[in-house]
Amino acid sequence: MRTWTTRAVPAAVGALALTAALTGCNDSATGKAKSNGTPEADGKAADARTVFRLGEASPPQESGMTRSKDSTFTVTPVKVETGTKADVEKSGVRLDKSDGPQVPVYVTVRYAHESGKAMPLGDMDDDLVVRTSANQRTKALLVILGQATWPNCPAPDTEKQLGAGQSETVCTAFLIPASQTPAAVELAQGYYKPPLEWPVKN
Repeated sequence: MRTWTTRAVPAAVGALALTAALTGCNDSATGKAKSNGTPEADGKAADARTVFRLGEASPPQESGMTRSKDSTFTVTPVKVETGTKADVEKSGVRLDKSDGPQVPVYVTVRYAHESGKAMPLGDMDDDLVVRTSANQRTKALLVILGQATWPNCPAPDTEKQLGAGQSETVCTAFLIPASQTPAAVELAQGYYKPPLEWPVKN
């Protein structure tokens, strides 16, 4: 995990050993598993799908947080934009020089509460990851002290409660090396399942 000298800590995901490999026999263009046309097989195909287009919702995810246990929600990455080194310099975040130049990646995501007890927005965004062109995976920037400021990407209210049927669209900032580009947004699903993936066209 990279460390920052003052105000911010991005949570790197290398220790989770996430892979972008798809399970089963998938269609490379759509990420849909092939089936024999039966309802049972089609249901399994839908469950096996791991690759989506930006703007497509994930399958319902079950909350692993104690306060919202058994509630379900969906995650829909909508837009991915790369900022500049100037954005970082103006943000108020100071970086460790050993990490080299960094740029922000702004990910616009819609979170929708599907079922169960009301849950805070912060319980829905914990497993989102940006994978770079060099296969480096980074979680959202976590600001320990103060508040980083990013152009057109205001900090979300992570304690806002969403009930069933409600949704919220927010922007989240990630930091990646300036020499790399965002390749995909991923949603981790634990140690034993491949992440869901939304490829980014640069």
